[in-house]
Amino acid sequence: MTLVATLIANPARPAITDAVLAEARRVTRTEHQPRILHGEVAAELLVPGVAEEASALTERLRTALAGEPIDVAVLAEDRHRRKRLFLADMDSTMIEQECIDELAAIVGLKHQVATITERAMRGEIAFEPALRERVALLKGLPVGVIDGLIRDVIRLTPGGRTLVATMRAHGAYTCLVSGGFTLFTGPVGAQLGFDEAFANRLDVADGHLTGAIVEPIIGAEAKRASLLSLRERFSLDPAETLAVGDGANDLPMLAEAGLGVAFRAKPKVAEAARVRIEHGDLTALLYLQGFSAAEFAA
Repeated sequence: MTLVATLIANPARPAITDAVLAEARRVTRTEHQPRILHGEVAAELLVPGVAEEASALTERLRTALAGEPIDVAVLAEDRHRRKRLFLADMDSTMIEQECIDELAAIVGLKHQVATITERAMRGEIAFEPALRERVALLKGLPVGVIDGLIRDVIRLTPGGRTLVATMRAHGAYTCLVSGGFTLFTGPVGAQLGFDEAFANRLDVADGHLTGAIVEPIIGAEAKRASLLSLRERFSLDPAETLAVGDGANDLPMLAEAGLGVAFRAKPKVAEAARVRIEHGDLTALLYLQGFSAAEFAA
């Protein structure tokens, strides 16, 4: 069996130098020349070994390259490397903000709500009751403010459009699955180019939020169930699936995916996921699948 060691930097801060590649070859003890995926942004090395050795080799590379702004992942090479199903969390993953925190800012409660959000995403408190508690604080807010937030505040995470477009161009089905709200996932999913989106529905009456959520809540198990349902719909092997997220409510989905990626994630999530991306942008998920920048879709 062959392992693939992928090194990824942020496109805004290239760091995969010849010296870095030489050190990576030394640590992995490979005789193979690096395959450059994108200048000094991404490269991969073929390494003789078995899947059980991947985790330990990842840690050795991270230790050797400590201090460099480089993400490292060692995975077994297999025929399902390029995935056919992609599920992504939205808040703090495909976008840079937490939508509920930005809604709370309008009524002067951002700090209070953001504190609860952070604890829920770290897995310190249960997601569903925390979501109900935060939504209740938004009672009376006009629905119309959401259009302004999407236009003026919400920012797509760099690399997201390219990630979705490239996967779709190569035959993958893409789904945005969020513990956030349909009023955001609809427009955001369209901007990013997703095929489909699942999220929670805020209850609305007379153009204002009632402070309630339409049950059932899309939480951790619902995200996992979405992956299983789509995998069954398209008759896919589990190895053909990719998922990305940052919070504790993403963990079951990431664990179920053939490749689960923690993206700039909370500590509990980063520790549990097979792969974590802390420096790269979302195109890192393409490099993990062996795509070169020349293959990216516009």
